[in-house]
Amino acid sequence: MLDLTYDSPAPKVIAGATGDWELVIGLEVHAQVATNAKLFSGASTLFGSEPNSNVAFVDAGMPGMLPVINEECVAQAVRTGLGLKAQINLVSAFDRKNYFYPDLPQGYQISQLYHPIVGEGEVLVEMGNGQARLVRIERIHLEQDAGKSIHDMDPTMSFVDLNRTGVALMEIVSRPDIRGPEEAAAYVLKLRQIMRYLGTCDGNMQNGNLRADVNVSVCRPGDYERYQATQDFSHLGTRCEIKNMNSMRFIQMAIDYEARRQIALLEDGKTVTQETRLYDPDRNETRSMRSKEEAHDYRYFPDPDLLPLEIDQAWVDDINAALPELPDAKKARFIVDFGLSDYDASVLTAEGENASFFEKVADGRDGKLAANWVINELFGRLKKDDKDIATSPISAERLGQIVGLIKSDTISGKIAKDVFDIAYTQNRDPEEIVETEGMKQVTDTGAIEAAVDEIIAANPDQVAKAQANPKLAGWFVGQVMKATGGKANPAAVNQLVSAKLGL
Repeated sequence: MLDLTYDSPAPKVIAGATGDWELVIGLEVHAQVATNAKLFSGASTLFGSEPNSNVAFVDAGMPGMLPVINEECVAQAVRTGLGLKAQINLVSAFDRKNYFYPDLPQGYQISQLYHPIVGEGEVLVEMGNGQARLVRIERIHLEQDAGKSIHDMDPTMSFVDLNRTGVALMEIVSRPDIRGPEEAAAYVLKLRQIMRYLGTCDGNMQNGNLRADVNVSVCRPGDYERYQATQDFSHLGTRCEIKNMNSMRFIQMAIDYEARRQIALLEDGKTVTQETRLYDPDRNETRSMRSKEEAHDYRYFPDPDLLPLEIDQAWVDDINAALPELPDAKKARFIVDFGLSDYDASVLTAEGENASFFEKVADGRDGKLAANWVINELFGRLKKDDKDIATSPISAERLGQIVGLIKSDTISGKIAKDVFDIAYTQNRDPEEIVETEGMKQVTDTGAIEAAVDEIIAANPDQVAKAQANPKLAGWFVGQVMKATGGKANPAAVNQLVSAKLGL
């Protein structure tokens, strides 16, 4: 496998009135586990159902109802941990986190504070130009989601939808290793990519299936290095948490605003208060939501209805053996096997479905040519038509045929675009199109030479110009291609034109 090495990017620096400041960021990403049933009940997790239609008695907090662990939720958390190169804890436990919300009927959330199912891991976040940030994962724990309060349906009342209540979440907690807004967004994107490859979370941020709480602080240059050397958080500034971010763009805007707000406070001789804040995208500002709670404020204690969760190493090994090839490994393989550039390999492996499509196109064919057609022609057309790879009107097999026809000189690249358009819009086989539409490339040098001689004979003035300035020979190539309906082999035309003009 290709050994890819990277340099760490420089931290984001904001110039203040009293000197430079650096950003320090950690994220808590809440990913909805991809399962059909909730964490402790058999109620459906289907999005978009009628309000309060996916609610079991235990989700509604009915007296005497006991939670029963969903094994698939545990398996999905283990898969995610393995995908992030993390330690899987064979013994974990659930705790009650006590707080009141109208959409939390039990009056507490079942979570994992003291003994999470997944321990320390890491994820490599590529930033381009040979730079990447290695972000350490502190833990992943399973917990219940809350419901949804709706305040805009009536001027005097709020409504509660409990469909999300009890849905399984994985909370992925990072170390404060992220040093800028762009890195934070790239980190969330990388987590999303890995989980989509694994099938553990669909990553749909619009539906709330992937959300991030962003912890932001600022420090002077050099302080972060002192923290790294000692792991002493006193070298870092006081952090504030921005809750429930579900947009990459807003994550970046919120971080930038919050960092500048903290810098302004510190340079005015004030202190930053540790608190939870919300981001208002309309005003592009964060505002205080509540003072930051500590663990004791939630009165955590082991859930008395759930025994410690014990899993077997053999079960974990079976899950690990069945994992798909993950994005970093697939990208490295594409670079080696198909001779692709770092950029092209990144584009093709961004989504697992795209990577699989490309591999079918490139199977037994020119990998670079296949990549060019998938990225530039197919992806461009799909974006224009607001489609994705799953709804592509042209299959991988048919696009592969076009690549093969080009490589065998049956058609030229220009004709191939016409073939692609017909195959895409008319659901026809490329080889059949070329045959029935008479689109085969002319490779008979005698026929091409005759066309070249005719064009040269008819344009003596242009001949003189081209002989004086060889760059003008392209005019003759264009005329020959036009005369042959674009079917002449371009390489043969160029060679004959150069020879006939004595260039």
